[in-house]
This record gives sequence, C-alpha cells and structure tokens, in this order.
Amino acid sequence: MQIRTDALKPQLAKGLKPIYTVYGDEPLLAQEAGDAIRAAAREQGYGERKVFTVAGAYFDWGPVLGAAQAMSLFSERQFIEIRIPSGKPGKEGSEMLQRYCAQLPEDIVTLVSLPKLDKTQQNSAWFQALDSSGVTVRVEPVERRALPQWLAQRLAAQGQRVPEGEAGQQALAFFADRVEGNLLAAHQELQKLALLHPQGELSLEQIEAAVLNVARYDVFKLSEAVLSGQLTRTLRMLEGLQAEGEAAVLVHWALAEDIRALRRVREAVDAGKPLPMALRESRVWGPKERLFERIVPGLKAAELAPLVEAAQICDGLVKGLRHPGWPLDPWAGLQRLALMLVEAANPRAPQLALKP
Repeated sequence: MQIRTDALKPQLAKGLKPIYTVYGDEPLLAQEAGDAIRAAAREQGYGERKVFTVAGAYFDWGPVLGAAQAMSLFSERQFIEIRIPSGKPGKEGSEMLQRYCAQLPEDIVTLVSLPKLDKTQQNSAWFQALDSSGVTVRVEPVERRALPQWLAQRLAAQGQRVPEGEAGQQALAFFADRVEGNLLAAHQELQKLALLHPQGELSLEQIEAAVLNVARYDVFKLSEAVLSGQLTRTLRMLEGLQAEGEAAVLVHWALAEDIRALRRVREAVDAGKPLPMALRESRVWGPKERLFERIVPGLKAAELAPLVEAAQICDGLVKGLRHPGWPLDPWAGLQRLALMLVEAANPRAPQLALKP
C-alpha cells in the first residue's frame, strides 16, 4: 500500500504494519518519515533496534534474515532497519528481500530506506514484495509553486504565521525564493524564526532579517524552470549556479539532455506511437513527464533542429571553443540556449531578444 508522506501520521495512529518502505530523494521529508516510524515503534515497545546498510554487490544478507528469525534478547519486540542507498539490492538481494517479506514474525517492525526509484525498480519483484507486505511511503519533493504553502504549514505547526493578504504572500514568496531547492535549509530557517520570535504573526521585515540566502540552485530544477517557461526564475537560477561555482559543462548537459529527449519523443509520436509510450521509452517521468505532455503536442520537429544545433555549439563553448555569432563567455552562451528552449517550449510567451 503506497501513501504520501502527509498520510503517514494518520496511518501510524491506526497501528503499526510489519514493514515500512520509505523511498525518495528529498532528505528532510525522508528523514522525518523515518523518524515518525521509529518514534511510533518505540512507543509500542519495539525497543531493540538493529541497522543494516546494504553496500556493494557482496553484501551478506545472512545476518538480516537471522535477525528477523532470532528472539530478542533485551525486549519482546525488535525494530530492524535495512538501508539500501543505491536502490539496487542486486539479484541475491532481490531474492532475500522477497524471502524476508514472506517470513515476517509478529514481534518485528522493519523499515527499509531507499532513494528515488524509477518505474523499472518500482515494478521489480523485490519492491512489489515490500509494498504488498506493509506500507510504502513515497517521498516527493515540494515543487516550487507549492513551497509557499508548505512553509505556511510549517510556520503554523510552530505557532507562527504571516499576515493575511498580499503582505503575507510576499513574505512567503521571499522565503521560498531564498530556500529554493533545499528543504533542509528551509527547516533550519524555520527553526531560527521559532527561536528569534514568539508565537504569533511574523512580518516580512522579520523574515527578511532572519532568513539567509541559502538557496541551493539545482541543475535539475533549472530544467524544470526552463520547460515551465519561467523566464525570471530561469535567469535567477543560472546566475545562482554560476555564483556557486557549478560546472558549466553540467548545466549544458542538463539543457542538452532535455532537448534530446524532446526530439526523441517528438520523433516517436510522429512515427505513430502514443505519447505515454514515447515518454516511457525515453525515460521521462515525474514532474518532467507532465511538462512534456504539455509541450510535445504543440512542438514541431522542425522547431527542434535549431535547438539541437545550439546545444552542439554550446558544447564547444563550455569546452573553450569559439563560435561566430555566439558569446565568448560560456555562461552567456548557456543563457542563450536556455532562453531558446524557454521560447520553443512555450510558444505563447513573449519573444525574447537574444543578443550575441
């Protein structure tokens, strides 16, 4: 049974399941989900805890199975954690996880921690065994448009709030801009506000004074901003990535990969394949899948040719090569490529004046 993180607390209140699987790549939410499960287990007498980290292809699964079969020495109930940082237990691990799920005793609660998984991993026999044996918690990142509301909920949980109306929206927007892509930083800033100010209403000035510019500009979130047609956010993130010392070659790779994926999907659709199948074959999932579903139907193959050529030119720019009509600075070239993609993905957006 799969649930979102916000449904975990009500589920735990109804009683513990024998096994919980938490997967996703948002560290704060994954950590909080694990902490909630551990706390509920402790309250119900699962006092002895054993932790196993599956690392490498030659991990010995014997102690894991042995722990599940052994009687607890210090308490009547055990709490076992199995951490698989790679998300790939391997052939032997797959078989062992299925055996583990098939013989779960009543006096043990198990927590399996995994990173973000693709569709193939989610459809694997070992993951299906975990899911059918207990509760699977899907940890999803908080998208940019949902971040102000998320911050408001966190403030409310610690007894604080922003003003009603436009002033409050401005305060939340400012907060969201400063912690974009980094929920751990947002959590720290929320804790700071709780320490600096009493419960009640916070003004924009108080938030501005307390919240640092802790944005961790993420190359992959840049892709989301570009495909969403968010011009201002795209420019801000490019400036942030450059200021933080991100490698220009990595930024180029992210933009070029989106262009290549758009071309593959468009060609597949033109060849007669349904859009969902074309997206799946091109490994386009999650938030990007929804963006592609909006973009591809209105995008012609001929419109992608200039983008492919521009991506090839930028590949040379980030490697120190010059090209006529393009800026010498690789970051200026990346900005032009990003804005070209913004225009192609959002034909209704105002045309942008791109200068060499």
